[in-house]
Amino acid sequence: MNLTKYRSFITTFALAGLISGCVVEKTTAPAGLPAQQISVNDPGYVAGTGIESQDLVAVTDKMGRSILSIPQITNAIGTPCIVLDPIKNNTRFPISKDIFLTRIQGELIRQAAGRVTFLARDRMETLQREKQLKESGQVTASSDPSASEFRGADYFLTGTLDSISTRSDAGASDYVLYSFQLIDARTSAIVWQDQAEIKKQGQSDAAYR
Repeated sequence: MNLTKYRSFITTFALAGLISGCVVEKTTAPAGLPAQQISVNDPGYVAGTGIESQDLVAVTDKMGRSILSIPQITNAIGTPCIVLDPIKNNTRFPISKDIFLTRIQGELIRQAAGRVTFLARDRMETLQREKQLKESGQVTASSDPSASEFRGADYFLTGTLDSISTRSDAGASDYVLYSFQLIDARTSAIVWQDQAEIKKQGQSDAAYR
């Protein structure tokens, strides 16, 4: 092989190696179902025997309709003021329990057409700070800042989540009782109470958090 042909061979070999080194190996996605958006009313393929989104929707929808039908709301003189009182979670599921009251509140505000008012007692620290700023003249006020204008509650809305859970080699079973009450703030009388109960069983349990 003469020198010219040898140099041409070396150049071609080097270019081939460079091109092959730049090729990116195509990877495939891992096996499994892709994430997808589904209705909150429907159970997903990742489900257990505990509290799921469809339970939350069904229970809070029922409670909202039930509260709006009682005489204390339908025949009220003026607009009753309601304060949310934290729910007691006696189940084995470490869920954000107050999500139930938050959704009931949202449904009542949406459906009640002004027949009930909810007081933001969980924001009292912020409200007090705003009141102090107005009293000191640091911010403007449309009314007398020294007057006490925070409204008192007519009713407290609260509830309890209770359950009976069973587990064995055959699977898991959970019964959950959702109970809610509307309590008269003046007399402590329970003026309304309603409940819903859901039971599920399956061959495997799911981890809740």
